[in-house]
Amino acid sequence: MSGRFVGKDGHADVAVIVVTYRSATDLDRLIASLRGEASGQSLRVIVADNESPDDTLAVARAHADVVALSTGGNLGYAGGINAAMTAAGDADAILVLNPDLVVEPGAIAALRQRIAQRGVGIAVPTVLDGSGALSTSLRREPSVLRGLGDALLGGRFRGRPAALAEMVLSPDEYEYAHPVDWATGAAMLISRETADAVGDWDERFFLYSEETDYFRRARESGHTTWFEPEAIVRHAAGGSGSSVALEQLLAVNRVRYFAGYHGRVATFLFHVTAVLNHLVRSTDPTHRAVLRAVASPPTWAALPKASRARAVQSDTTNDLGGAAR
Repeated sequence: MSGRFVGKDGHADVAVIVVTYRSATDLDRLIASLRGEASGQSLRVIVADNESPDDTLAVARAHADVVALSTGGNLGYAGGINAAMTAAGDADAILVLNPDLVVEPGAIAALRQRIAQRGVGIAVPTVLDGSGALSTSLRREPSVLRGLGDALLGGRFRGRPAALAEMVLSPDEYEYAHPVDWATGAAMLISRETADAVGDWDERFFLYSEETDYFRRARESGHTTWFEPEAIVRHAAGGSGSSVALEQLLAVNRVRYFAGYHGRVATFLFHVTAVLNHLVRSTDPTHRAVLRAVASPPTWAALPKASRARAVQSDTTNDLGGAAR
């Protein structure tokens, strides 16, 4: 029936995973937009809360047809997704969404049509900010040359060669469907076949670069990612929270990710570009703080990381069998 989600049992066309932390003010808007998508397709909505200190979990549990669970700690984005996947059940695809999104009508159907094509394992939508402006959400695989181009040029010269920019800056590339290396982790539809092939998200990243790693492993397993411009979500940036420590983690995790797939020389050069990126912008206090962190690997262990308070438990008191804890 339109507007209702399937519970924890039975088949769903799409299992929607929402990882939350301090998301009480955003969650109802997202759920309302998903109810508009539950016509003609069955959705199972799973909210995995990372021990929010606000009422996020209570907001989720107020919806009897939402599967709500606590992860048992602040596990980060990857850890939250992995916890939610245990409740995904029988579903043809997995839709991962940030909690501060609104899904525009027809978005899920458009993404499903895209991954139905042969060889496509992940589909990502157009992302708009709160004002309706296009967010440059598409990315290319990190490289030393792209790191250097981004360090020296930043967001300028949007038409520069792809070899000199990790971020896809040209608005023209957001007007048509095409394969991409990866995209920001705000919204992505993953086929069940791809999810099974890739396996768990890498929880070592906590926040940032976990999606870069996941998209890469999907590519290596033979599943391409496509951008689908007809699918639209609206995203108020900053759903993970914003702090100097998280900005430091963002920069450091880029180096950690690169090191996982490259040798010492290439990693050293990429690390240099990461330092340079913040050095040339060090008149800004945040960039100075990030520079100090990224230039000093011994300090990286003190950056934000996952913390687990207790094991995930289930509560089956919801009428539709939603798991909560």
